[in-house]
Amino acid sequence: MTGLLDNIVWNSLTGAQAKFAAGLGGARRYAQGFSPIAGFADSLHPDFAALAPFCDAGEHFYCSGWEGAAPSGWQIEADATMCLMVCAADAARSSASGDEQEFVRLGPGHAQQALELAALARPGPFGLRTIELGDYFGYFEGDRLVAMAGERMQAGSFREISGVCTHPDFQGRGLARRLMHKLLALQRARAETSFLHVMSANTGARRLYESMGFRNYLEPVVRVIARSA
Repeated sequence: MTGLLDNIVWNSLTGAQAKFAAGLGGARRYAQGFSPIAGFADSLHPDFAALAPFCDAGEHFYCSGWEGAAPSGWQIEADATMCLMVCAADAARSSASGDEQEFVRLGPGHAQQALELAALARPGPFGLRTIELGDYFGYFEGDRLVAMAGERMQAGSFREISGVCTHPDFQGRGLARRLMHKLLALQRARAETSFLHVMSANTGARRLYESMGFRNYLEPVVRVIARSA
């Protein structure tokens, strides 16, 4: 089963989330408006020619698993490594949240606030429609969204926790941890295995996730690539 995680973007976009995908042949992307992420049938040798008709000039994408020079008509904007972490079943079982009445389930009416928080806190690739990919929850201070977390990729019984972020003015209050406990409990109730992505250099977030029972499964190269104008 863990083989699905070896090429999780492709397996998500050609499986449970195919309705959110655009592309043909050996390439898929989340449709415009969702998270700018692309996946390929062969992640070591991505077929950018198949992806190109579904991209605008200057549009950028996150993709992982391949190295080497950018193909003709594309340029690499960032190059790093990230951790794909999976939550152990016993850790997920011990997760609990005691303040569910404080959570707000995010819907289409919260999309712009979610996008603005993501632009400020930078939890990873995020789009205006990303919160449509799964359950999203947030904390509000008055009318202002100050923390959120939700679900993005899905393949088989694997479900990603994503978009975990807190406004800088509200960090240190444990809001992200509480939101993650809510999602872990929800996913366990659905018999799903929780996983997430975090940049390798983000040691603070990695320590948080490790304390919650997440362990490294893969540490692939991740790149941001854009179509040349």
